[in-house]
Amino acid sequence: MKTGIVGLPQAGKTTIFQVLTHASHELIAERSRRAQPNVGVVRVPDERIDYLSSVFNPRKTTYATVEFVDVVGLAQGQGRDLALEPVRDVDAMVHVVRAFDKGVPHPRGSVDPERDIRDFDTELILSDLQSVEKRLERLGKDIRKVRDPELENERDLLVRIQEWLESERPLREMELSQEDRRRARGFAFLSQKPMIYAVNVDDDRASLTGATADDTTRANTARVTIAGKLEAEMTELADEDLQAFLEDYGLRESGMVRLIRSVYQLLGLISFLTAGEEEVRAWTIRRGTTAQRAAGAIHSDLEKHFIRAEVASFEAFREHGSFAALREQGLLRLEGKDYVVEDGDIITVRHSG
Repeated sequence: MKTGIVGLPQAGKTTIFQVLTHASHELIAERSRRAQPNVGVVRVPDERIDYLSSVFNPRKTTYATVEFVDVVGLAQGQGRDLALEPVRDVDAMVHVVRAFDKGVPHPRGSVDPERDIRDFDTELILSDLQSVEKRLERLGKDIRKVRDPELENERDLLVRIQEWLESERPLREMELSQEDRRRARGFAFLSQKPMIYAVNVDDDRASLTGATADDTTRANTARVTIAGKLEAEMTELADEDLQAFLEDYGLRESGMVRLIRSVYQLLGLISFLTAGEEEVRAWTIRRGTTAQRAAGAIHSDLEKHFIRAEVASFEAFREHGSFAALREQGLLRLEGKDYVVEDGDIITVRHSG
């Protein structure tokens, strides 16, 4: 899954990207010089994988991952410019919003996070409106030539989308049927993508980063508060020093951990787990995936030849400590192909192949 890191200039986007991906200053500077977006793959922190690895001591441990793309800062009025093209194919966006006063001056002359959120969403809306208007113009000509019900359905949808956008609301907040989502998918509307607002605060407000990532009622939207400069300092600390550092600032965990987890959740993703001496691994699937489809995430042959899934919850495994103990307690279940996998299920696939 790919997530775009976006925002206005001087908001701290590149700092956030660097902390997330541990990319070097030299690599980031070189890509910036070439006007290329920075790309990095980030593992999703998962204490369940940590625990299972400590039990099985496997040859390999694999976490779920999210790909991040750092896009050039967008100045006001560039919503229809090529600056946004790199995020057309992302699954979600992280909008880094400046809420710190120190350092370089804000391009708008004052620090106002809510204004910047509105302004950036406006740029996305303008970009989408331009796409809709161009397509409606073409559809009008095509429909006059031939009466095609599918073209007429597309036109009707785009008219509703146009009205929504003209009301200055992003498409991520618009309810669409599954069929309408299918019709709209090819447009890669920017304002339709799930959005996390990463509010970047000064170090002395770091305690605010303990706020929940779901402190907004807007659909397909989340908000996380991060002290970017402080997070950069954390990357220089040894593991044994990190916890004391967090406690000094009244934090339970890094803001980056919550940001990564929030991206994963906002995309509707969960992890099921496999565990053994060869490998402990988190497998990424969409919430609501059946056991047979989940088996296909491991290998297509497992989905094709699926018989049953042997399933235990992670909580039950941690309580009893082994698969043998789970069997004795009757906590290792056999589930069929239509079983809906839960986040944290530990699964062994039985198959005929």
